[in-house]
Amino acid sequence: MIRFLLNLLWLIFGSGIVLAIGYGIAALVCFALVVTIPFGVAALRLARYSLWPFGRTLVDKPDAGLPSGAANVVWLLVAGWWLALAHVLAGVAQCVTIVGIPFGVANFKLVPAALWPLGRQVVESP
Repeated sequence: MIRFLLNLLWLIFGSGIVLAIGYGIAALVCFALVVTIPFGVAALRLARYSLWPFGRTLVDKPDAGLPSGAANVVWLLVAGWWLALAHVLAGVAQCVTIVGIPFGVANFKLVPAALWPLGRQVVESP
């Protein structure tokens, strides 16, 4: 019940909708450029994760290989570093108040996903 409440508050007040829209727009651009479709799939995964982050975690896919690692390097250079920086800045700003600390922690939890999204999957936390 607490996770549901935190996710609902995150969606409304914590930036969940804004992040999901941003990642969704990035996915549409990646899908339009055909060659970057894997990045679009990763952006959609990030959009879904950013909508409902509490009670979920990011784990490595066991079958991810060298192509996803190489693509992650390209992602990191093109988009990952500034997305991660935005999550860090938003997390710090949200941690200024006691009420915002859970939302700041959720933003910090999205940093690894923004830096290295390919070859990972979002699963429910135990």
